Amino acid sequence: MYAVIETGGKQYRVAPGDVVDVERTEVAEKSSAVRFDRVLMVRDDKTTQLGTPILEGASVTGTLIDDVRAPKILVFKFKRRKGYRRLAGHRQDLMRVRIDKIEA
Repeated sequence: MYAVIETGGKQYRVAPGDVVDVERTEVAEKSSAVRFDRVLMVRDDKTTQLGTPILEGASVTGTLIDDVRAPKILVFKFKRRKGYRRLAGHRQDLMRVRIDKIEA
C-alpha cells in the first residue's frame, strides 16, 4: 500500500515504514504525531483511489523523528563588466518523518 501526499508545495510517494524529509510546516517535539491531510492518491493491492484533487477522508499519519537541515544551496548573482557580484547561501529547514499509517 502506498499514497501520494502533498506538503510544502511538493508531492511525495510514501508507504508505511518509509522515512521522508519534508519541509517544516510546524514546530513540534520529537516523537510527536504528524498528520498529512492532503492525500492525492491511495493504492493498495487491488484498488486505486484518485482524488479530484484531494481524497476526502483520507490521511497519512507519521512520527516526527528529528528536525534536520538540507544541504547548503549557493545563490550567486553576477553582472558582467560592472563589478557586481553577490553570494548568498540558503539551507532549508526540514522535518524527518517516519510514515506509520495510511487511512483511506
